[in-house]
Amino acid sequence: MKAVRFHETGGPEVLRYEDVDLPVPGAGEVRIQVAGSAFNPADGGMRGGFLPIPVTLPHVPGYDVSGTIDAIGHGVDGLAVGDNVVGFLPMDADGSAAQYVVAPAEALVQAPASIPLADAAGLPSVGLTASQALFEAGELAAGQRVLINGAGGPVGGYAVQLAKRAGAYVIATASPRSSEIVAAAGADEIIDHTATSVLDAVTEPVDVLLNLAPITPDGFTALVTRVRDGGVVVSTTPTVTTPGDQERNVRAATIFVHPDADVLSHLVALIDRGDLHVEIARRVLLSELPSIHQQAEAGEIHGKVVAVPPAV
Repeated sequence: MKAVRFHETGGPEVLRYEDVDLPVPGAGEVRIQVAGSAFNPADGGMRGGFLPIPVTLPHVPGYDVSGTIDAIGHGVDGLAVGDNVVGFLPMDADGSAAQYVVAPAEALVQAPASIPLADAAGLPSVGLTASQALFEAGELAAGQRVLINGAGGPVGGYAVQLAKRAGAYVIATASPRSSEIVAAAGADEIIDHTATSVLDAVTEPVDVLLNLAPITPDGFTALVTRVRDGGVVVSTTPTVTTPGDQERNVRAATIFVHPDADVLSHLVALIDRGDLHVEIARRVLLSELPSIHQQAEAGEIHGKVVAVPPAV
């Protein structure tokens, strides 16, 4: 089969589009004929060797997958050959940038039926991140106010939709390039952070501050002043410590996404009911994935990109 792999860490040039052996599912695993493999910034971090997730070389990147089960290992119940599935794969195992991938059955759920199967790969890790940040860490509830800093990216798009659906008042920061998408997602207020100070624009306290964007420590600490007493600050950017405020009982939480099949199933159900929308910016051939890594390093990737393997 065809796959994209890196045999050593480094820049995008270490990626090779090559022939590899067809994987065989073990106990508790299934093999998926890949329909879509989503690119994520962490793929570049692992390829570059600066994201501390151990992988065995050569490594196939891609931890978001959608596709069709074509083989089942021993002890798998609830899934069958021919099922269309979607999942968040273990990040330390070979991923979905291939024609086939082996996955733990417990990581997979039925794919949404209302969108193209390849596009469903754009859901798992970013959808789970948004849900876990808002509801597990942030404990967001109806009637509360949430400020989503960096709402223009893939996680932000889901976060705006999920927060609005939960009955929250959503304030989102976005650049002019992404403001239309953020508005369509349901944000009540949109702050153009390229033209306006977020501190000046947020005049009333928020219950939850969700940071999804690169930010300086001083800038992050300043934003905490806009969180009400007893509120919460949640961040997905581990390179900057998430600040709280003990004197005002503002707690801080940093999110590292984890698999959750129940939540993923819930997100799929929302998609099929029309209550959650998947935005795919670009679909590319699997053979083009190395160029996507190059463009990401140059800051030229905006929105979710899904790589599609060649037909078998």
